[in-house]
Amino acid sequence: MPLPIDPTALDASDVGEKRAVLEMDHEEAIEHVREAFVAAGFGVPEEFSPSELLNEKVEGADHDSYYVLGACNPSMADRALDASDNRIGGLFPCNVVVWQDEPGRQVVYHVSIMRIARLVGLAPDDDEWADIVAETGELVDEAWSNLDAA
Repeated sequence: MPLPIDPTALDASDVGEKRAVLEMDHEEAIEHVREAFVAAGFGVPEEFSPSELLNEKVEGADHDSYYVLGACNPSMADRALDASDNRIGGLFPCNVVVWQDEPGRQVVYHVSIMRIARLVGLAPDDDEWADIVAETGELVDEAWSNLDAA
């Protein structure tokens, strides 16, 4: 089955990809990222460690520290649900991932579910959705700038 879009034609900005490196231990980085997003207006209603789960449940798995913070700005989520006929909820929450690249060095990674939803047809390609993409992008940019405040 062919993909509906050509992933090789996309660049990082098409999906709102962001990456940062924090020079701190893993637990400190998780707390720092959580605080950065909360300060920008997000809540973090869901958190989990896939590495802990996989290392425990999959024989031979030996994943380095990897943590997911599910961030959500309630007013933006409400608008996005309405504008997408509830389909964007399949991508909720907006995940921010922290993984240990090496001891004392953490990578923070995020992609925009709002941009991706539009690309794959889960959200409309109209002015209202463009406003949602822009506003959520501004919130994520603020959170990202908060990461540098360490």
